[in-house]
Amino acid sequence: MPKTFRRAAALALAAVMMPLSASAKEVGEVGVDWLGNDIVIEAIADPDVKGVTCHVAYFDRGLIDRLQKGNWFEDPSNSSIACRQTGPIEIGDIDLGKGGEEIFKSSRSLIWKKLVVKRIYDRENNTLIYLSHSRQVQDGSAKMAISTVPLYGQAEPPAE
Repeated sequence: MPKTFRRAAALALAAVMMPLSASAKEVGEVGVDWLGNDIVIEAIADPDVKGVTCHVAYFDRGLIDRLQKGNWFEDPSNSSIACRQTGPIEIGDIDLGKGGEEIFKSSRSLIWKKLVVKRIYDRENNTLIYLSHSRQVQDGSAKMAISTVPLYGQAEPPAE
């Protein structure tokens, strides 16, 4: 086996085996069928807004399902998100632009597909918006979920 192929295979395996994210903590796992498919729930603390935690749920295909249906290295794009105030809110240096800021991502396929959580600030309503969606090189998915955290009584972030 050529050295470059072995190195590429090792890198691919390492990417699959890597934890989803340093800031994500698995808090639940629900088996949905006898094929080993699960719904995984992770808690994600917003790294720049203390006191806000998002819970993201996504489908994790089991080995039997992968054997039966092929498409070995990919999970569905479906996800759900709920974000809430879990302590005193302290807003750090956040991106206030219309496109928001990516606060979390995890691989949903061997290379190209990612589950992403973005934070967008709605200045008019003094609200943080969290959007979970799939990002792909092509054939982007329209599957998404949204959650908001109103900042009642909180100081607004400074204007850019």
